[in-house]
Amino acid sequence: MGYWNSRGLKGSTLENMINLTNDVYREDNLAIIQKVPTPITPVKIDKSKRTITLAYFEQKSTVDYIGAVQGIPVCFDAKETTLKRLPLQNIHKHQIEFMESFELQKGIAFLLVHFIKYQEYYYLPLKDLKNHWVNAQNGGRKSIAYNDFDKNLIVRGKNSYYIHYLEPLNKVLQGSKT
Repeated sequence: MGYWNSRGLKGSTLENMINLTNDVYREDNLAIIQKVPTPITPVKIDKSKRTITLAYFEQKSTVDYIGAVQGIPVCFDAKETTLKRLPLQNIHKHQIEFMESFELQKGIAFLLVHFIKYQEYYYLPLKDLKNHWVNAQNGGRKSIAYNDFDKNLIVRGKNSYYIHYLEPLNKVLQGSKT
């Protein structure tokens, strides 16, 4: 069973931007996407600050977000990296399996990846993620290089959509129909 020891809110800026975008998507009736909470059991609590300082994960997490876009089920995970590559060590077999099962049910699964160094966000379809992940499991490269990300699937902000991931999602959907 994994343990969590509070060392700050790693990735919280990315999640906040996604959450704000999801709020606007919902207000505009474009999508309803929700953050999936990771169940934890507190072990140590700082009562003076009313914060959990040590906890363990009750179960393996699947993805960060799940919902529907115009009737299409979607799920995705959000990842950040300070490197010129996305390390695959934080993407686990059970997450890949969940996303594969999700797509078998006619849903769409993907990653949203933030390259902090470039201040760029990318939509990474499950099929591309899986190709890299399987290659890594078979002794290949253990990361996805920045240059390997499809520049047509860059995620930009637009109006009040801070991370407008529906645009690259639409590109992927249009590509799959041709």
